[in-house]
Amino acid sequence: MVSLASVPVASQLSSQRRLTIQTAEIATDTTTLRSLDWDRDRFDIEFGLQNGTTYNSYIIRGEKIALVDTSHAKFRSLYLDALQAEIDVTTIDYLVISHTEPDHSGLVKDVLALAPEITVVGAKVAIQFLEDLIHHPFKRQIVKNGDQIDLGNGHILQFVSAPNLHWPDTMLTYDHGTSTLFTCDVFGMHFCDDRIFDEDLTAIAPDYRFYYDCLMAPNARSVLAAMKRMDDLPTITTIATGHGPLLRHNLVEMTENYRTWSQNQTKGETNVAVFYVSDYGYSDRLSQAIAKGITKTGIAVEMLDLRSVDLQELREVVDHAAGIVVTPAPSFLESAQTAISAILGSAKQKQLVGIFESYGGDDQSIDLLNNRFKDLGLSVGFPLINIRETPTEATYQLCEESGTDLGQLLTRKENIKQIKALDADLDKAIGRLAGGLYIITAQKGELQSAMLASWVMQASFKPLGITIAVAKDRAIESFMHVGDRFVLNVLEEGNYAKLMQHFLRRFAPGADRFAGVKTQVAKNGSPILVDALAFLECEVLSRMEASDHWIVYATAEEGKVAKPDALTATHHRKVGNHY
Repeated sequence: MVSLASVPVASQLSSQRRLTIQTAEIATDTTTLRSLDWDRDRFDIEFGLQNGTTYNSYIIRGEKIALVDTSHAKFRSLYLDALQAEIDVTTIDYLVISHTEPDHSGLVKDVLALAPEITVVGAKVAIQFLEDLIHHPFKRQIVKNGDQIDLGNGHILQFVSAPNLHWPDTMLTYDHGTSTLFTCDVFGMHFCDDRIFDEDLTAIAPDYRFYYDCLMAPNARSVLAAMKRMDDLPTITTIATGHGPLLRHNLVEMTENYRTWSQNQTKGETNVAVFYVSDYGYSDRLSQAIAKGITKTGIAVEMLDLRSVDLQELREVVDHAAGIVVTPAPSFLESAQTAISAILGSAKQKQLVGIFESYGGDDQSIDLLNNRFKDLGLSVGFPLINIRETPTEATYQLCEESGTDLGQLLTRKENIKQIKALDADLDKAIGRLAGGLYIITAQKGELQSAMLASWVMQASFKPLGITIAVAKDRAIESFMHVGDRFVLNVLEEGNYAKLMQHFLRRFAPGADRFAGVKTQVAKNGSPILVDALAFLECEVLSRMEASDHWIVYATAEEGKVAKPDALTATHHRKVGNHY
């Protein structure tokens, strides 16, 4: 049975924004409470959303009762009303915390206020974080990988450790009674829909992949470690996620995608260690954006929390890393300070280093930490990211592009080696495939980006569609997901040198790519280059992965030719294994 409750919009939201609660039986004695955030278009600022999101919570009824996760604080009244309509809150025995990120644990304090006798179940680190969140005593039970709690009536909960997915305290919960695995962020997606399960794979697949790329790809090694532990569980028939639809109809395909993507992400021997301080300032969000930029270059990432990392593990990770990204530790966290000292003691001259400030209020001097790495002889991976105010969309773009720059520095030698290794005849033959010259321009919110392109061609008549090959490590890749809009500017033969030279430049992270260029605003909000021969306003309909590129298929919605008699500029290459 499914029930939907639409409610008036909260006063602080615009009149178009909708928040609703959906309850449904998903398995025997198991109910989901889904908080549907229909119109949310950003998630933690740095990730744009096309289809809203959900925050999923679950009730498991045996002889004892367990509540798995809560919801976002914006749903306080809606969620608590729905929870109390489903069950007498004082009869809940256990509150299982998959991880303490606020979108899932934002109402833990409220639930405990209603029922203070509940025992909170979580990983050791989760319980420590909750102590800082709740600020008063509560019953707790710390669990490790493989531990179990018997609720009765066949509902035996088994816990699976999954740290860094994508929070240091993450754990999964398997119910032997219903073969359901509760995974919180893992295998989730930001997709808001009335359908409880993954019925329409075509509709959800782009959001599923985008979610993986943003949150899980930087933790690919941890994904594989968690999935290895999952392999020891009995048959899983349902994955109850923390965001988006639950997985049942396409469960095997969707989970195996995680395995394949993560294996591809960790193939290379080169990796970067990214250190952050969880639940402090914006450290985790900024580090995630930097890590996302690094993974776009094919470099694997190891993310470690300075608050809870094992020092022996830290030394081993730093010893094998080609690069290190770190934030100054807050002065009041002795464990983080000790971890910083261990990093400095393990760092080596050939490594690259990038340092970012997390805007937590008690950060140690970023310049002092930078000087200590300089004294050790490490090279700069990207310029210091010195945050002095609350991060904006531009801040996160700066972080992502900085990470990409570091990754490209690490891959440069390998790329040159591969270019020299290709068969000369084949290379020259592929180089005879000519293309036009175009500049793609895009705007998302306050952010803008651009790219010189030649791998562009018409792909369909009805609708009028085009394909563009975009390298995975291009900054504009983040602007060309399903539903995004951009402009394809066609350059004019004999009159393109100035524009081409401008957009061929290597821009610093966060730099304005349109400084000194004449533009006007398209109907879809993206810049049109005034000096272009023609332009097309486009919307991305789908993307296909092709090794080191994405093949983007988009429909043309508007277009205009400035000079009807002029010709499109063409591009002829001598070789086909690099630009």
